[in-house]
Amino acid sequence: MKYGRIAAALALVCALTLAIYTVGNNVSSAPDFPTRQILPTDPEITVEIPSGASGSDIGALLLKEEVIKSSLAYFRIAVADKRSQKVSPGAHRLNREISALQALEQLLDPARIPNLLKIFEGEWKSEIVDSLITYGFNSAQISNAFKSVALPDGFTSAEGLLFPAQYSFPSGTNAGKVLQSLIDRFQQEQAGREILAGRGDFSALSLLTIASIVQAEGNVADFGKIARVIYNRLKISMPLQMDSTINYAKKARGSIFVSTNATQIKSPYNTYKRYGLPPTPIGNPGADAMRATLNPPPGDWLYFITVAPGDTRFSTSHDEFLQWKSLYQKNRKAGAFE
Repeated sequence: MKYGRIAAALALVCALTLAIYTVGNNVSSAPDFPTRQILPTDPEITVEIPSGASGSDIGALLLKEEVIKSSLAYFRIAVADKRSQKVSPGAHRLNREISALQALEQLLDPARIPNLLKIFEGEWKSEIVDSLITYGFNSAQISNAFKSVALPDGFTSAEGLLFPAQYSFPSGTNAGKVLQSLIDRFQQEQAGREILAGRGDFSALSLLTIASIVQAEGNVADFGKIARVIYNRLKISMPLQMDSTINYAKKARGSIFVSTNATQIKSPYNTYKRYGLPPTPIGNPGADAMRATLNPPPGDWLYFITVAPGDTRFSTSHDEFLQWKSLYQKNRKAGAFE
């Protein structure tokens, strides 16, 4: 009996070891088709990506449509590649039996998205209206759509809530559904949900307005510091004096230079003459600008200026800022920003 119990125990250990090995082997391996050349004659299928689909959801869908060999292969690619967050809902033309990486590349390829609507980070509502007209809607349809959309609590305008991404809609989709999809996408983003929850003394509207200024004022690498400058100025009731708010009021794109006369315009968006934040966001920020607004780095900066492309400097000293401003003016006259 003793030896029988030992033999049974050994058999159980072997079985458990085999099971653990099998499970571990299955987890560590993700069957994938090899990356292959796509020929113009290769057949395509149309795959509809639902709004709000996660990486695992998309992987399961691609597996079902025989695009990829395993959902895990796509999920791993999606986790490792931040571009996967930019996969747009809607229709995509894909090949079958391709690698997970190729599947992601095809999902991101604008040429493979029928009825594509592309919203860029920082675009104004007025610019998105222009895109919708190009898309095929008329002014009356768009105006009525903005009146019918459901906005989050505390908002009376869609400015700031039209999330920048690539979208695809079936033919016949009305303007109201298109705009609501953009707003819904904002609310599905983690950063968007955190913005809408408010933080401390800042309402959702205030946070989104800050994020829109951050988006307009600099590059991703500087977003956090720019957000900190805004918070620091608000804390001491110092005018924000942000050129981007003047450009928004004037609907002026493409010029880094804001004249002294421009800073004197009468507008609630003139942060040179008015204290505090403008009344609404000044564009539609992306997730990076929102995250920077929610989690800015510590610092006591009050000033920043881009003296040359790729060279933005931050300071606590007004005198140092003026020195850098002279350098910026010299570089601008020399054509550095052209």
